[in-house]
Amino acid sequence: MAAEQRQAQLTKPGGSLGRLEEIGNWVAACQGVCPPKQFERARVVVFAGDHGVARHGVSAYPSEVTAQMVANFLGGGAAVNALAVVAGATVRVADISVDGETDSLVAKHKVRRSSGSIDREDALTVEEVEAALAAGKAIADEEIDAGADVLIAGDMGIGNTTPATALIATLTDTEPVAAVGRGTGVDDAGWARKVAAIRDAMRRARPVVKDPVELLRVAAGADFAAMAAFLAQAAARRTPVILDGVVVTAAALVAEDLSAGSSAWWLAGHRSTEPAHNLALQRLRLDPLLDLNMRLGEGSGALTALPLVRAAVAALTEMSTFAEAGVSTADTDSEIATPAETPPAAPDLRK
Repeated sequence: MAAEQRQAQLTKPGGSLGRLEEIGNWVAACQGVCPPKQFERARVVVFAGDHGVARHGVSAYPSEVTAQMVANFLGGGAAVNALAVVAGATVRVADISVDGETDSLVAKHKVRRSSGSIDREDALTVEEVEAALAAGKAIADEEIDAGADVLIAGDMGIGNTTPATALIATLTDTEPVAAVGRGTGVDDAGWARKVAAIRDAMRRARPVVKDPVELLRVAAGADFAAMAAFLAQAAARRTPVILDGVVVTAAALVAEDLSAGSSAWWLAGHRSTEPAHNLALQRLRLDPLLDLNMRLGEGSGALTALPLVRAAVAALTEMSTFAEAGVSTADTDSEIATPAETPPAAPDLRK
């Protein structure tokens, strides 16, 4: 691989930049060019949607917050907006199933108002899940056609960690109590209600676990279906994606079932505090870049990791080789010597 060969020629001991070398190699493989190009249009898409299960006490916040936060995103006042500025990215919000009115620009691909309560009813109809999948695919195409060279999927939706955990626990055959976290910060009673809701949702999901579209329809929601299609289409369009937390990674698990091999185009930005997130990362064989006890969503963890990915590209692209710098590569006692071993090959960061 050309990136590995270049890593061996750069003015550093072999492997001395650790995972930055792996990430740089991965970006070069995604772009099909070495040295790789620095990202010029990093784009975050926040998929917003409400869930009927939120009405049953599984979240610390009311559903009205989702529409309010969409307005906050548009006004530039959310964490994702602040972090995007630092990371050199721009933000788009897509209302897929918010239970309220939002700006017509963000509601272009809206499927319905709130997905069904998955503990007692299907999240979507057959027509709605197809519309949500089409929406996610279209959004990926729109962003890539507009020049996006790296994508981040984010999420916003009160109660959305409940379907996320139900999906992950079902696909990894994990008991609910081992997968359920605190989400937005529910108390013990809320946690118990969340476990019960996920247990009931998993019972409904098990008969369709082998069918990713039916699984999304029965036990997820419109925002999850759109995210899954978005992630699969990004891979089909050969565009790298940095995954965020438990909600996005739950959609990624289904996306890998929709289109096997898509995960080779994804990098895990961080590990959230949700137990289900770690289960999903293990299933996808993705080793996250950061572990900062984050659990916000919105794409915040992935955005925090983006500067590290940019650093990996810069190191591989902008460092001088031994020949260019006139640095000796002889086997001497010099601080800088020819690497003794080939740097780790990692066009695919799955472990």
